[in-house]
Amino acid sequence: MKLLAHLIRCVSGLNSFIGRVFSWLALAIVLVCFAVVTLRYVFATSFVWMQDLYIWLNGAMFTAVAGFALLRDDHVRVDMFYRHASMGRKALADLIGAILFLLPFTGVLIVYSSAFVQRSWRYTEASANVGGMPGLFILKSFIIAFAVLIALQGLAMIARSILVLSGRADMVPASFAYKTQDETHEAAV
Repeated sequence: MKLLAHLIRCVSGLNSFIGRVFSWLALAIVLVCFAVVTLRYVFATSFVWMQDLYIWLNGAMFTAVAGFALLRDDHVRVDMFYRHASMGRKALADLIGAILFLLPFTGVLIVYSSAFVQRSWRYTEASANVGGMPGLFILKSFIIAFAVLIALQGLAMIARSILVLSGRADMVPASFAYKTQDETHEAAV
């Protein structure tokens, strides 16, 4: 059981760190987009690489922070039943969902995107736009990083579910514990 609690802490710490670092890309996206619009409409000029940049930053940010969003329970879901469920029912739903849906999805994504990403690295693929940015192969690698980070957080969800269902909810790190209905309502307000 201590090993499961340690797994939860390690994976959650990794996704928390990556999420906090990559969430700063939102500011960079806004600044680059503002610069592109200003250059286009005020100075009547534009740079294709800058347009690529804010699109690529957006892709990098959203794929990198997906595990962080899962950690924080910020993913979209139909939770009219989940929200009001007991901790045990939430744990059972998470356990089944992670094993039947989340991990198989991430496995398929890794398998099918690997050749796509490897080909991009072999060619050191760049933007298809003339004057665009080099290094598209790096951005495509975020597909695999996305799947790995989500899968790791899925394993942490499974570990949390096992601890809760075995009566050891006290071993779940506080930052990853199930929220009560009151805490969920306060977060929404």
